[in-house]
Amino acid sequence: MRLKLRARFIAFVAIALLAVLLPSATSATAHSDAHAARITIRVPTLMYHYISAPPADADISLRVLAVSPAHFLQQMQWLKTHGYTSITPDMLSEALLKGTKLPPKSVLLTFDDGYIDAYTNAFPILKQFGFVGTFFIVTDWVDQGRSGYLNWAQIKEMAQAGMSIEAHSRTHENMSGRDKAWLDNEIVGSMNAIETHIGARPRFFAYPAGRYDLNTLKAIRAAGLTAAFNTRSTVSNSTADMLTLPRLRVRGSSTVAEIAGSTNQTTAIGVAGTVALLIILAISYLAGGYVAGRMARFHG
Repeated sequence: MRLKLRARFIAFVAIALLAVLLPSATSATAHSDAHAARITIRVPTLMYHYISAPPADADISLRVLAVSPAHFLQQMQWLKTHGYTSITPDMLSEALLKGTKLPPKSVLLTFDDGYIDAYTNAFPILKQFGFVGTFFIVTDWVDQGRSGYLNWAQIKEMAQAGMSIEAHSRTHENMSGRDKAWLDNEIVGSMNAIETHIGARPRFFAYPAGRYDLNTLKAIRAAGLTAAFNTRSTVSNSTADMLTLPRLRVRGSSTVAEIAGSTNQTTAIGVAGTVALLIILAISYLAGGYVAGRMARFHG
C-alpha cells in the first residue's frame, strides 16, 4: 500500500510541477469565468506623465508626476534586464477578445497628455531598449501649439517609429456629468484630429484624470473605440472592463524596486495561488489514499 501511495505522490508532484511551471512561463495568464464568460489577463500597464526633472518652482502636481530621465532609464533598464516585452493596447485587446497569445512578461507603457518630454526624453530611451510606448494625446493642446507640448510633426514621427498614438480628449476636462453632444465632441473630435495628422484612427482612449460616468461609457462605445483606460491600480485586465481597463501610476518618487513590485504581480500572485491550491489538493489526495488503505486493511 505504501508503494502505491508513493507512486501516487510522485505522479501528483510531477503534474503539480507542470501546472505551476507552464503557466509561469508567460506572465500574461488568462482564465475564464464559466458563468460570465469573462477573460482576465494579468498584465501591468504603467502610467507616466512627465519624463523630466521638475524645476525648482514646480507645483505639487508636477513634482509628484515628474519622473526624471535618469530614473526612467533605470526603470526601462530593469524591465529589459528581467526579460519584459512592451506591448501595445491592440495586443492586449487581441489577447482579451480573441485569445491571442502575449509575449512572456508583457508590460504596457503609457504616457499621458502629450508633453514635449515624451519626444525629447521618453521616445529615445524607449527606442534604446526596443520598447514601444502608447501616448495618449490631448489634441487641442497640440492644435494650439501650446508651449511644453508635442507638435504634430513629432507625434507623426513617433507613430512612424512604431509608437502607439491614442486619444485623451480634446481639452482634458472632467468627462463626468456631460451631455452626449459634449462627449462626442471631446471623444470623436480627438480621434478625428489624430487620424488627420498621422493617418491612423485611434482605437483606444484614456479618461482625463480617470473621471467618467455611465454617459461617458456609452459615448466611448458609440465612438467605436475598442477599449478605454482609467486610473484604477491593478494588473488584472478583464473583458468585463474593456471600457475601464486599469493602469498603475508611476510617480517621481517611484523607485525601481516599486516598479519591480508592480510588474512582478503578474507572476507572483498567480504562482503563489496555484502552489497553495496544489498543496491543499496533495494533502487531501494523500490523506484520502491513506484512509482508504487503512479501511481496506481493517475490513480485510
